[in-house]
Amino acid sequence: MSKKPLIVLFNYGGGLRGIIPAVIMSEIEKTTGLYMTDMVDIFTGPSTGSILNTALNIPHPTKTNRPRFKAKFLIRFYEREGINIFPSDAFRAFRGIIHDFNNRTMKIEQLNNLLKQGHYNPSYLKKSLRVMYGKHKLSDSIKTIVIPAYNIDSEGLQTTHDDDESPSQPVHKINNLMNEGGHAVWFKNIKFTGAKNIHPPQEIELFDAVMGSTAAPTYFPCHHFKVIDKEISYSAIDGTIFDNPCMSYMGALRQHIPDDREVYMIILGTGYANRSFKSEEWNKFGSLGVVDPVNDLPLINILFHASESALMDSFADEVGENIFNFNKSLITDRTEEYPSTRLDDGSKENMEKLKNFAHMIIEEKPVFTLFCHIQKIVF
Repeated sequence: MSKKPLIVLFNYGGGLRGIIPAVIMSEIEKTTGLYMTDMVDIFTGPSTGSILNTALNIPHPTKTNRPRFKAKFLIRFYEREGINIFPSDAFRAFRGIIHDFNNRTMKIEQLNNLLKQGHYNPSYLKKSLRVMYGKHKLSDSIKTIVIPAYNIDSEGLQTTHDDDESPSQPVHKINNLMNEGGHAVWFKNIKFTGAKNIHPPQEIELFDAVMGSTAAPTYFPCHHFKVIDKEISYSAIDGTIFDNPCMSYMGALRQHIPDDREVYMIILGTGYANRSFKSEEWNKFGSLGVVDPVNDLPLINILFHASESALMDSFADEVGENIFNFNKSLITDRTEEYPSTRLDDGSKENMEKLKNFAHMIIEEKPVFTLFCHIQKIVF
C-alpha cells in the first residue's frame, strides 16, 4: 500500500488582501464539511498568510486535537479588525517621505517623533492577535506549521555545534558564504508522520512569531521578542521579503520530506500585484519613487517576487504537476469592480470587492473539484 501523500497549503502575504484566501478556505470548508486541518498536513506562508495558518491551527479550549476556528471566522476578523489595524490616513506616505528626508539632512529628533516614522501603530494588531492566539506556543499547533520571518539582528543567535553533546536546534547555520548580518528564519513545528530531520520547536509564542512575520517594512516597525527561557532574541520583519511557495518548499520543507512521499502543494493567493515596466517609465521614478507607496512600491514588489521567479523552474521540476495555484491578477484586465492593490485599504467598499475577487478565483479555478479529489486520496 502506497503512503499517503502530503498536502501542503501555502497562503501568500498581502495585508488585508488576506481576506481573499480566507473566503476561498471558508467555501472549501463549507463544501467539504471538513476543517482545513482535516485536509492539510503542512501550513506555510508569510505575513497575512501566517495570520491565517496560525489561527486555523489554534486548538479548541476543550478538544485540544481539534481547531478552535473555522476559516469563516477569519473573514469576520479582516472585516472587523482591518480598518482598526490600518486606520485611514491620507498623510501616512507623506510623513514617511519627510521622515526619510529628515534622517538624511536635518536629523531633528522632535520631527522624528512628530512624524511617527511613517509606520502604522502596531498596538491594535497586537491586541487582535493576542485575543485570537492567547498564550499558545509554536509547539501547540494542531498540524505542521512553518512561519517565516527575517531576523535583522544576528547578535545572540545560536549556531550549529559539531559536538553531539550540544544538540540545541540552531537558529541558522554558519557556512562559508555568510556568517554575519540578518538571516531568514523559519519558525517550525514539524509533526507530520514520517518527517525527517526533526528538532523540537523553539519555545516561542505563536503571537510573537506571527507579529514578526507580519512586520512589513514601511508599514510596521520590526517586532522584537525573546525565546522563552533562553538568551536568544529576534528583531523580526516580514517574512514576505524572502518567502514564497518555491522558497518555502526548497528551503524549509524539502529536508523533512521522505523521498517516497508524494507532495501536493495548494497555493492560495491574495491577488497578483507585481507590475512590469518599460525602461523609460522605471527611470522616471528616481531613487525615492521606486519605494514610494504612491507608485505602489515598485522596487519592494520586485524584491518580493524576484526569488520566486528565479526558483520556479526548479520548484516545478521537484513537485511536477502536483502544484495547484489559486490566484488572479489585480492588474490585468482591471475594472472598477476590482479591489485596490493596496495592502492597507480596510474600507467597507474595498473589503466587499476583495470578497468578490475571491469568488472570481473560485469560479475560474476548479478549487472544489481539487479538494474533493484530495479527500479521496487522503481518506
